Amino acid sequence: MFDRLALILIIVGALNWGSIGLFQFDVISWIFGGQGMLISRIIYTVVAIAGIWAISLLFREDPEKSHNSR
Repeated sequence: MFDRLALILIIVGALNWGSIGLFQFDVISWIFGGQGMLISRIIYTVVAIAGIWAISLLFREDPEKSHNSR
């Protein structure tokens, strides 16, 4: 469950960074009233935590691979 939620948040963050890079437009900031607004900062922080969580995915063993190799 946490993995899927983290993936969704990472996608949101990636799309936001893409819009910043391509159009110099911060969607999160626009929706929630600026980068300094508390809700924007919370969203940025939650997306960052999701990215940190996703690091653990790199080091997990794939259950299908371990099951098939037995």
